[in-house]
Amino acid sequence: MLGPLTRALAPALLFFFTCSIPNLGQNQIPATTKAETKSNMAQNQTSATTKTATRSQGRVVGIGGVFFKTADKAKTREWYATHLGIVDKGQGAMLPWREHDDPQNEHVTVWHAFPSTTDYFAPGQALMINYIVDDLDAMLERLQKEGVKIDPQRMNESYGRFAWIYDSDGNKIELWEPPKAKPKP
Repeated sequence: MLGPLTRALAPALLFFFTCSIPNLGQNQIPATTKAETKSNMAQNQTSATTKTATRSQGRVVGIGGVFFKTADKAKTREWYATHLGIVDKGQGAMLPWREHDDPQNEHVTVWHAFPSTTDYFAPGQALMINYIVDDLDAMLERLQKEGVKIDPQRMNESYGRFAWIYDSDGNKIELWEPPKAKPKP
């Protein structure tokens, strides 16, 4: 049975994977579903001026990762590679993309199957989404004021800063602020 988070994210993930994987044919989703998905996505988008105006407030700018548990990691990775073209060589599959309003700004979404025994997210939670945020400190400050449950743990790595929050169902959500891009000479 699908949980509330999975049901809510299913249309977006379906659209994401069909648009992001070069080997998938465009005709595998009925046109009405494509149009409905694009319409729903448009409703969730903000204009470029709004994005600029809220950038310092700590906002989600994309999906940084889709993490889920599996009983047989090797078999699951093989199935996804064979049937969907998502190849995970051990550290997750990297799905590159660019921002619509700023095509020079590149990102990557990580697809990663975890063993069912992982404690990286709760035992009863089958899926965890990692969201890319523009300002982790500002976002955490705002979420704290809004009463959102925030995990006290933080992680700082060369590839970015991480924090975790919990939604209203208790699902763990990962927030990731990538390192700031160095200006090109």
